Amino acid sequence: MISVLVGIGFIGGTIVLTLSFYFGMRFVTGGDPSGRDRELASSIVMRIASLHALILALVFAQEMIEYQQLKSESAMESNAIADVYYDSERYGTESKTAIQNALANYLRIVIDTEWNELGSSGHLSQAAWDQWNLAYITVLDLAPTTPQQQSLREHMLDEIHRIAEARDNRENNGTDSISGIFWFAAVSGVVFMAIGYYPYPPDSRNLLLISIFGAFTGIILFFIYAFSNPYSPPAALNPTAFERLQQEIAGTPAPR
Repeated sequence: MISVLVGIGFIGGTIVLTLSFYFGMRFVTGGDPSGRDRELASSIVMRIASLHALILALVFAQEMIEYQQLKSESAMESNAIADVYYDSERYGTESKTAIQNALANYLRIVIDTEWNELGSSGHLSQAAWDQWNLAYITVLDLAPTTPQQQSLREHMLDEIHRIAEARDNRENNGTDSISGIFWFAAVSGVVFMAIGYYPYPPDSRNLLLISIFGAFTGIILFFIYAFSNPYSPPAALNPTAFERLQQEIAGTPAPR
């Protein structure tokens, strides 16, 4: 419900902003009864619209790429956790219990606590780091006696380092908010285009078209805002990869 209200706010806000500056410019200039300004105004609006669309497209594409990267990195982190978890089983010593318990606790903290904390504070959970460190220290302390154990230990160390790298990437995705300069440029583009429509009379058709322009711009800005923080609504990404691994470890069928 909150996401819907935020979306309505973006759309309604850009419509109001567009119409306000349109009427404001007509009030200041008195409109263009003779029609002499229309050609120049249309040319200027077209150029501003092209630059404005380019800015929105680039930022939107960047946010979508980072959103997809988070999905990919989460799957990679989940796979690394699974490798360490099951390799500890193959290693075959009493240390496997400590490693597996630490990783199971790590998954629980990421799903239940850390994911939401990244959305609100942008920082990783220290409790999850503690569980990661416990698994790391336990693997470091392993004393392999066979070539198989030596290979398994090296692989587990590689995967544990990969988990840490993926964690850092997840934190970066949570803290990289959109610069205020972008919002200034986006709003400025809407304002300048709205001003450029002043030569056109405020009849019902013109007002409808100007409102459509404002509404569509609001939709794009809402999408950019939504994808800028993948851990919080309205476009929150769920920790699906971690949840599936948790269910697999618990012995329940993973959802497809």
